[in-house]
Amino acid sequence: MEIGIIGLGKMGLNLALNLKDSQYRVIGMDISQQAQLAAKKEGIETVASVAALAAAFTGKRIFWLMLPAGEPTEHVLIALQQLAEPGDIIIEGGNTNYKDSIRRAATFKENAVTYFDCGTSGGISGARREACLMIGGDEAAFRRIEPLFEDIATENGYLYAGPSGSGHFLKMVHNGIEYGMMQAIGEGFQLIERSDYNFDLAAVAKVWNHGSVIRSWLMEIAEAQFSNSPRLAEYRGIVAASGEAQWTVETALEMNVAVPTIALSLFMRNLSQEEDNFSGKVVAALRNGFGGHEMVVKE
Repeated sequence: MEIGIIGLGKMGLNLALNLKDSQYRVIGMDISQQAQLAAKKEGIETVASVAALAAAFTGKRIFWLMLPAGEPTEHVLIALQQLAEPGDIIIEGGNTNYKDSIRRAATFKENAVTYFDCGTSGGISGARREACLMIGGDEAAFRRIEPLFEDIATENGYLYAGPSGSGHFLKMVHNGIEYGMMQAIGEGFQLIERSDYNFDLAAVAKVWNHGSVIRSWLMEIAEAQFSNSPRLAEYRGIVAASGEAQWTVETALEMNVAVPTIALSLFMRNLSQEEDNFSGKVVAALRNGFGGHEMVVKE
């Protein structure tokens, strides 16, 4: 099976390598020459345009997008509307608003092109070896390519979520929960850091991650980050909000569902743009640890 990966950034390149390890022919597309060069060094075929990618296939065509939500994704999908043929498959793996996914699936269906919205979790390491995938779209079409998702996901790490939009809806809520969890961890460590005790924060994270109720991958990342930088001195407590928590809160308001923890964590991200506190440093370090998100370095 041939897979065309559109977007060779942190997530896209690692997904391409995951697929390559699983014996798929992978063709990568990115307008950045630097991204193309990085992929070529890893043995990935590359092209510089969507049209070139469409022409590079020798058989069944599967286009897998790993691009930022919004304009970059929309631009490529508009191009694919002109290039895709009946029977082609598009998998959109970015953090896209689920309402956009519903609209796009309906548009492609008019030309007999199958469109899957694929919420992707696990950060860079997950994309590389053990992804967590939530897939929305036509179930019969999903079953035909299900082995593809099974090959690159961690054990029990993929789910056919339901009709179009359901995969990105789940990923939206997942990221809202993630915001709340990271905020709680950040606030807890701020309290510890301000106390009269001289705690080893890496050791605290380590013991909490062995048998405690709050053990988690995020706590594992906290241990690693504190081991590298005991007081996160090079971080500033400024944390970006990439959109998913806002969509979660907006959707909750539309559904009359209370999500106060997620909402507050979103507001704290906004507040972090004005204040520099230790809880913000912890959240920034966690995001950097799992997703390679850029950190604001303290001068």
